[in-house]
Amino acid sequence: MSPDTPERPANGHPVDSPPPELLTQEFPRQEFPPQEPSQAEEPRPEPFTPPAARPPADDAPGTSRTSTPHAPDMLDASGVPTPGTSNGSSVAGTPTPHTSGVSKTPGPSASDAFGEQPPHALDTLDVSAASGTPTLGMPDMFDGTGVPTPRRSDTPGASGTSTPRTSDVSGGSETPAPHTPDVPDLSADGRFGAAFGSAAGPRRVTTVAALLVAVTALPAAVLTLPDTTLNVVEQAGDALRLQAGGLRDLLRATGLTLPALLLAVPPAAVAARRLPVRAVLLVGLLVLLAGVLTAPLAGSVAAIAAVRAGQGLGAGIVLPAVLVLVWERRDNALTALWAGTLAATLLAAMPLALRAVPMPTGETAAPIEWHTALAPYRWPAMAAFAAALLGLLLRALTRGQGDRPLPAFRHAERGQLVLPLVPAAGFAFLAMMTTYDWSPGAQLVVAGAALLALLGLALVGGRDVTAGSPLACALVMVSAGLFTYPLVAPLSGLAAAHAQAAGDPAGLPVAPFAAGAVAALLGALATVRMSRAGARTAVLAGHGLIVVAVLLALAADVTGTPWMLLAPLVPLGAGVGMALAASLRDAGVGAALFGLTLCFPAVLTGQLLVLSLQVGRLQSVDPANDAQRLYGLTAGYRLWLIGAGVLALLLAALVAKTTARRAAAAVSATDAATGSEATREAGRTPASDAGERAVTAS
Repeated sequence: MSPDTPERPANGHPVDSPPPELLTQEFPRQEFPPQEPSQAEEPRPEPFTPPAARPPADDAPGTSRTSTPHAPDMLDASGVPTPGTSNGSSVAGTPTPHTSGVSKTPGPSASDAFGEQPPHALDTLDVSAASGTPTLGMPDMFDGTGVPTPRRSDTPGASGTSTPRTSDVSGGSETPAPHTPDVPDLSADGRFGAAFGSAAGPRRVTTVAALLVAVTALPAAVLTLPDTTLNVVEQAGDALRLQAGGLRDLLRATGLTLPALLLAVPPAAVAARRLPVRAVLLVGLLVLLAGVLTAPLAGSVAAIAAVRAGQGLGAGIVLPAVLVLVWERRDNALTALWAGTLAATLLAAMPLALRAVPMPTGETAAPIEWHTALAPYRWPAMAAFAAALLGLLLRALTRGQGDRPLPAFRHAERGQLVLPLVPAAGFAFLAMMTTYDWSPGAQLVVAGAALLALLGLALVGGRDVTAGSPLACALVMVSAGLFTYPLVAPLSGLAAAHAQAAGDPAGLPVAPFAAGAVAALLGALATVRMSRAGARTAVLAGHGLIVVAVLLALAADVTGTPWMLLAPLVPLGAGVGMALAASLRDAGVGAALFGLTLCFPAVLTGQLLVLSLQVGRLQSVDPANDAQRLYGLTAGYRLWLIGAGVLALLLAALVAKTTARRAAAAVSATDAATGSEATREAGRTPASDAGERAVTAS
């Protein structure tokens, strides 16, 4: 071979030219490295292909198939999460593997990078107009931070949906719009969310409904306490043809309301926690309304006893139900309003009853229907029942989406709520027995024993995890029951008697008592934005105001000039309202209910204390006329004021000690947790950190 002749291989072809069979051989397309998506253009998913027509994927040499999970859960129009479906979902909703679930490495094919792609299947999604739920599965999209977020329907106006991107079909190109966060509309079909401008619409509606129930049901329940039958006892005796012994039985029958109420509160508290609270509230309002509306029909002592006991039973069911209903809202302002309304109605109940059934003023006075004393006001119970029905209607319209369920009812909480029932039953029985010619000294002993039992229950229950609270709610509830109705009811009776003796045609002045009730509301609302330290100060300051009110009542002649009543009533109302509302801060529903079970036994205790003191002074004076009788009653009331001041100081000291102990325990727990964390951090070594990382990685 000559040097110029090219070397040929064994097949006879020149080395520089390829073999003829290679000229017709098909080579695989060139693979390009993956490109990072830019913020201006979002990476387009692979086109959707029906499962029946999808060809098997051909794996190029050196590629691998990696299965990726389905798209995350999506929210439908009602705000309920539904499982995410893949792009291979059939009409029946059966998920099939996503086409993007097969990834080929090292990169996409040449057709993906340069070739024309058909229109994306997701750009022509069929969205149901009724619910706004896509019928096809949707892949994840990126919001610019690299975190995939579920893509929502592109149909505007659908409830609970957003429009994350828009498509420009005219130019054959798609321009991604900025990502809109997915905020589900929690309202029922978006109706109330649109009405109130946010998803908090149903919650606001139910809060307003709870407010209406609180401001109507609490007065309806507390207004059953006053017993003004003594002002119409002659008319009632004549109508019922009663003798002297029968009149005593009549007075005992009309006094059954408070014992029935305090016996009904503990089991009603358990029922309100275990059963639907609105059902318990309606049952209580129905019983209360039946007792109020049937009062004019009572024609015997037994019927009067049934009517008054029924009123107390209904009120005892309503009070804890309203408390639980308010607690479900978890709103400090609503809780403070509940506390202020309770304190205000306890202060104003007897003055309002005396305005409806005043004391007889002589022969020229217009006769009063004696049945009025059994139920002086009927409209508060009717208004409360209407408010409860309105609340049920609003809850049905919002489908209960504004509800915030309370923690589960536990066996320990039930035991704490039932604990005061046995002492309260025994005390109520003894209180009724004292009306059978018991001496004032014996009545005072019974009242003192009941007070010691209440303080013991409050202290023991305050240490419990369920019934305890950081600000001694149980002790403050005892203070609220002891220093509201038992202080104001005798004072209003004395003021009415002095107005009658002075010949004042206006009778009892109601304005000072109304000012005290308003002060209770304002004092309670003043604690809404307080911190825990500020609330503890408010509890102690409230007891201080109670002491000031007692001192002012002792120093001034509150039964002389009507406007002198403002001096003790305003600080008394402000102190009780502030202390009660502040003590409920950070208290659980079990602690609040436990305190409520002690509040009305404290009311009965205070009533027994002041009546025993007044009866004792009357017996020592042996009055011969109305002036001497009024003097004896006033002297007994002043003795009660001295005792109330001492009790207020005692309760303030107990509250201060209890709250300080709870605060110290909380600080110790925090320090212990911080110290254990610091010890754990100090004991860490590089080797232990490496071991933890290895365990986590594995």
